[in-house]
Amino acid sequence: MSIATTNNGRAASAARPRIYRRRSPLRRKLFPYLLVLPAVAYLLGITLYPGIYAMVQSLYRVKFNSWTFIGLDNYEKLFADPEFWASLWNTLVIGASALALEFVIAMTLAAFAYRDPWVRGWRIIFLLPMLFMPSAVSFIWKLAFNDGGVVSDLLMGIGVIGSPLDFLGNVWLARLSLVITDVWQWTPFLFIIFVAALQSQDMEIEEAARLDGARWSQIFWNISLPLIAPIVAVALVLRGIDIVTMFTSVFIITGGTPGGATETVSYFIYRTGFKRFDFGYASAASVVVLVATVILAQTFVKRFFKSGRD
Repeated sequence: MSIATTNNGRAASAARPRIYRRRSPLRRKLFPYLLVLPAVAYLLGITLYPGIYAMVQSLYRVKFNSWTFIGLDNYEKLFADPEFWASLWNTLVIGASALALEFVIAMTLAAFAYRDPWVRGWRIIFLLPMLFMPSAVSFIWKLAFNDGGVVSDLLMGIGVIGSPLDFLGNVWLARLSLVITDVWQWTPFLFIIFVAALQSQDMEIEEAARLDGARWSQIFWNISLPLIAPIVAVALVLRGIDIVTMFTSVFIITGGTPGGATETVSYFIYRTGFKRFDFGYASAASVVVLVATVILAQTFVKRFFKSGRD
């Protein structure tokens, strides 16, 4: 009798519909944020904290464990420092040259290759220079330009020059060595983005223009390029930010020579902090470069996204 009663109770409870309690509107709104909270906390820990620490440190004269509050003296000294302005100029010259060459080469190759099915299957080949460590690439090009004299020997062999070139003794040759190093390694980054952007556009627009008698060059300049302008802007900003932080190739290939003509702002900050041990001054330079980079990047991207919408 008790067994039958128990079975009947279980059957009744199984037949009874379960009642699910709905989350409150506040919990539903907070749930997505709780899911991304660990990632956001991690990113803030590795980005926000060092930035705040550098801003605080820039207000002090720091010599190892000795911190002396000096207010904005580091910034006043920085804006009057000719070495700092020279490093900014070097970064602009080297970075603008490298970025311009990378853009022209990558866009030209992408324009010819984005319709080729071979590119779709072998994109990894174009990324090979990016897969090498920047230090290894810098040592290879240092051997080619300076230590081994490979470039000079090749130019002499084909009769372009009559004597070996001293890449570290000439301002423009030293800068050229850094530009070539950067172009060789990072042009594939822009190339693969441009190819993906061109392949993702609506091909029916191109077909319509072709049926109307437009040439390939007209289609590319008047249709394809304006359509991918926002993507191009983001890619150039990413490369520009990376170029501002150019350090490895300068440290290995030129060391800032000759006469500081290849000393970029990143190398200036390194030399100030780790050779002069003036960490507060180096932090002030880092903060100024960070603020200037963010303002320029934001302005550039906004302008291109606005033109893309128009």
